[in-house]
Amino acid sequence: MRVVVGRIGRPHGIRGEVTVEPRTDEPEVRFAPGAVLLIDHPRKALVVESLHWHSGRILLAFEGVETRNEAEELRNVLLEVERSDDETPEDPDEYYDSALVDCAVHLADGAAIGTVIDVIHLPSQELLSVQTLDGREVLIPFVSEIVPTVDIKARRITITPPPGLLDD
Repeated sequence: MRVVVGRIGRPHGIRGEVTVEPRTDEPEVRFAPGAVLLIDHPRKALVVESLHWHSGRILLAFEGVETRNEAEELRNVLLEVERSDDETPEDPDEYYDSALVDCAVHLADGAAIGTVIDVIHLPSQELLSVQTLDGREVLIPFVSEIVPTVDIKARRITITPPPGLLDD
């Protein structure tokens, strides 16, 4: 299964480096030198030449991308990796986005709410985007106080929302 692990941002400097918006909790693993990242672009794949952090941002250099103009052509390209379907993060309290999407969402009393359609990553926290049974989209903060139970095998997430979170 192909999963998105980042998005290329703007070029940095004149030697082809780019900033990367990570979409993984394991950037040192996914963007390690020698890693092959799949892209929907004429190049089809990029091989990481180097990774370093600068002012809290990831900077990557790719093999064969040597100028600022070449780096600019890659702006906004999604970086993907091939991952086996049964791979899971090392931390038992972490989940891959692909494992959460399409999970059924229920209240603690068993009432059905809807289905997860996306996971939104913000600087402060993650949100579950849930399509409710009546067709609305609601954003659920993905924190243990509101989402106490995630059962990936059963494809079921239990929530205990505060008053007003699910209201129109």
